[in-house]
Amino acid sequence: MAYSAVMKAAIGEMRDVLKAHGLGQQSKEFSAHGEHKPHDDAPLVFVACSGGRDSLALAACAQVVCAAWGIRCGAIIVDHHLQDASHKVAQQTAQTCRELGLEPVLIVDVQVTERGQGIEAAAREARYAALIGTARRWHAAAVLLAHTKDDQAESILIDLIRAAGTDAFAGMPQTQLFDDVLVLRPLLGITRAQTTRICEDEGLQYWDDPTNGDAVPLETALPASYPLRSRVRHDLMPYLSAFAGCDMVDRLARTARIARRDVEALNQEAERALAQTVEFEGNMRNLQADHLADAKLGANLDARALERWPEAIRYRVIARTLAACGLAYASRHVAAVDKLVSQWHGQGKVALPSKYSAKRKAHVIRICEDITHANRRCAKRNRS
Repeated sequence: MAYSAVMKAAIGEMRDVLKAHGLGQQSKEFSAHGEHKPHDDAPLVFVACSGGRDSLALAACAQVVCAAWGIRCGAIIVDHHLQDASHKVAQQTAQTCRELGLEPVLIVDVQVTERGQGIEAAAREARYAALIGTARRWHAAAVLLAHTKDDQAESILIDLIRAAGTDAFAGMPQTQLFDDVLVLRPLLGITRAQTTRICEDEGLQYWDDPTNGDAVPLETALPASYPLRSRVRHDLMPYLSAFAGCDMVDRLARTARIARRDVEALNQEAERALAQTVEFEGNMRNLQADHLADAKLGANLDARALERWPEAIRYRVIARTLAACGLAYASRHVAAVDKLVSQWHGQGKVALPSKYSAKRKAHVIRICEDITHANRRCAKRNRS
């Protein structure tokens, strides 16, 4: 079958990413021309498909590559039930995936519970939990996400708006592990315009989430009620490109590729430093995230050993330690703990979120629930 130049480019990206993770051609029989059915025990790859242009283009490309290489390719459609038409969209998306040849095609219903993090973040947490949980149950080799070059550039701007730090420039990694499930983003080198063209060329009817603001003219700014990502895409990115006189999507995506190499190198060093300088209580690093808040765990940092590492590595070690304790920390908390490492002159404890504290005694910095709060809780339990 003849494919358009855009489709060929996306298929090429897909091939490279899958092959890099051991998901290449399964046997020589798949070198021959013609249709071949994957073996029942062949690796299974799931496409996370919302029915939008990006995920349908991903599904089409994944099916082409997987069919040629003898890999099973299925789809997971998460229905968040946040819009009245969500059930209909999910059913239509499932039908389109089946027509493309994906199998199995699963619709997973989720309940989105907002706990102060915002409805977008809550929906994302529920979606990822559904994708990872389903992949684990089916023993899938990987889950493919449809983030594009545009999504990468937008993520950088969003992270810079919400927080500061080197990691913001690195954007989304192409490869991640969630609860031992391999998650891949094969389309980070493909633009949203290209996924649109793929859907048009392949005759795929896609759905546009109304909160994306695609129906609003470009000359009209989106109201503040729209999600931040939609406003960045619709308003900020076109303005930046016009202001700079260049394609800022491409510029930011290239920045992410460079920054990602630096961040991964820093993270590797931070892992080495963490292993040498931090002792966690119990088996806390293996706990599931949803149990951390109730675990009331702590850690001991060897300040003398940690002080020998560069500041950039120390900050990452401290941040990882606070995260492992289940704390919703800010940069000021990391900086305060680092002062106990590098500028200690006998100062008192550092107050941390969730009624935790960090206190140095000799060369050990103890991070745990503040004893004052712990005693109050115990006293309250005894009274009851």
